[in-house]
Amino acid sequence: MSMATIPTRYLIVILTFLCTSVCYIERVGFSIAYTVAADAEGVSQSSKGTILSTFYYGYALSQVPGGWAAQKIGGRRVLLLSFVLWSLTCALVPLDPNRVFILIMARLLVGVSQGFIFPSIHTVLAQWVPPHERSRSVSLTTSGMYLGAAVGMLLLPSLVKFKGPQSVFLAEAALGGMWSVLWFKFASDPPRSQHPKAAASGFGESLLPVKDGQSQRAKTDKSQIPWRRIFLNLPVWAIVANNFTFHYALYVLMNWLPTYFELGLKSSLQEMGSSKMMPYLNMFIFSNIGGVIADHMITKRILSVTKTRKALNTIGFLMSSFALIAIPHFRTPDGVVLCSSLALGFLALGRAGFAVNHMDIAPRYAGIVMGVSNTAGTLAGIIGVGLTGQLLEASKATDSDLSSPNSWRIVFFIPGYRRLMPLPPRLVAVLVVPLAVMVQVPVASPIVIGLLKNDEF
Repeated sequence: MSMATIPTRYLIVILTFLCTSVCYIERVGFSIAYTVAADAEGVSQSSKGTILSTFYYGYALSQVPGGWAAQKIGGRRVLLLSFVLWSLTCALVPLDPNRVFILIMARLLVGVSQGFIFPSIHTVLAQWVPPHERSRSVSLTTSGMYLGAAVGMLLLPSLVKFKGPQSVFLAEAALGGMWSVLWFKFASDPPRSQHPKAAASGFGESLLPVKDGQSQRAKTDKSQIPWRRIFLNLPVWAIVANNFTFHYALYVLMNWLPTYFELGLKSSLQEMGSSKMMPYLNMFIFSNIGGVIADHMITKRILSVTKTRKALNTIGFLMSSFALIAIPHFRTPDGVVLCSSLALGFLALGRAGFAVNHMDIAPRYAGIVMGVSNTAGTLAGIIGVGLTGQLLEASKATDSDLSSPNSWRIVFFIPGYRRLMPLPPRLVAVLVVPLAVMVQVPVASPIVIGLLKNDEF
């Protein structure tokens, strides 16, 4: 089947799937390559945490501007510019742990560039995908993140071993460049005529950026983004809370699981074979299962849209919590792979709840709402990744190395507040708020996720 015979909206979804795959190959790749380079130079765990979390500062800064830019000039254009910028950064920046300033600036720039990507994707999908296909389309697109992470975990350690850490940057830049060419050639904005049944859903041409030839009334309506109603809306804050808790777990595992295998279990990533990719491969599978289940339950009217989102969100987050708590109780690579696979798999299942809800409650402003909620998810990365480095540094001072399960229990066993008592009081105070949110919100927040009318905003 040639590209010309594939329906355009399917081609768009496939390209956004490849987009998220490449983005997460980059993120996992930097974690792997930098960990090897930093350990070779004797960089402290706290300093590693600072570098690894720098990406998320830039990522947080550009989420809402990314949604605004996608709304104004079009998600298709913003997506292309973002990809070109971070790809060039990877190609040009040297991976030298001793050149801290250059690394920090490079990671900030990559973070800012990639921060525009997901709001743009949601804007594009809201334009192209009709409501009854949204769960599957968003699940497939976001599952690309997990397949990319799985591929990165499988292939990049060997690339680092044989070609060195810098080779990862060059490979990522090449992948980014190839995707940019595909997007430039095949992506387009949807004409209204392709979606005659979707106008009532606020979907199609009405979601496109304003062009010079449009009427003044259209321009006026387009320019009035209801920021106040977005920020004061309870379902939006439910999505924000879920996004925070989801990404706290995901980013901590993504950035620190390689270190846990290497230092906590004394296992080499290169020698683990294909098993190290299983957590992310499981996310890929569960994410698509969640999307198919959600669309089936909605189209067959087994449950309403609201109840479907709540059910998948709650089941996914609860099961993931149990698996995360169990991780430090296993002292073999196979046991940790099993627990992390279950934790991340059920997290991905939960995305069929909160991650699609942007387009349920505000299809015209899906990119902007995505930018708001993803800012919270990025703050979780800043807090979780940086904080984990501080926790491990404190544990290393007590236990002399990181092979003891006690050194890692607080990283995974979030409710264990009593285990904070040996730590400095100031660090305990910093931990209490994010840990309490992580424990309670995944259970409580799905209850208030609602479905608003498409013209609510």
